[in-house]
Amino acid sequence: MRLPGAPALPRCPLGREPSPANPADLEAMRRRVWREQGVVALRLEDIADPWLRQALTNEATRRWGPRTGGPSHGR
Repeated sequence: MRLPGAPALPRCPLGREPSPANPADLEAMRRRVWREQGVVALRLEDIADPWLRQALTNEATRRWGPRTGGPSHGR
């Protein structure tokens, strides 16, 4: 219950519903952002080459710190 004239409650993106996008939609978004902005979005689980997967993991960890969630699959 809010009092009249009270400020609105803060909005947090963590409380939002998950995206309704399906895997095909997500792949199309990745393709578009690569072509239009030169940004690469890859899922580590999709990279078959262990050397390349580890190199990408190392670079992401160096830039943004270790992952705090999600499966690690012993990697």
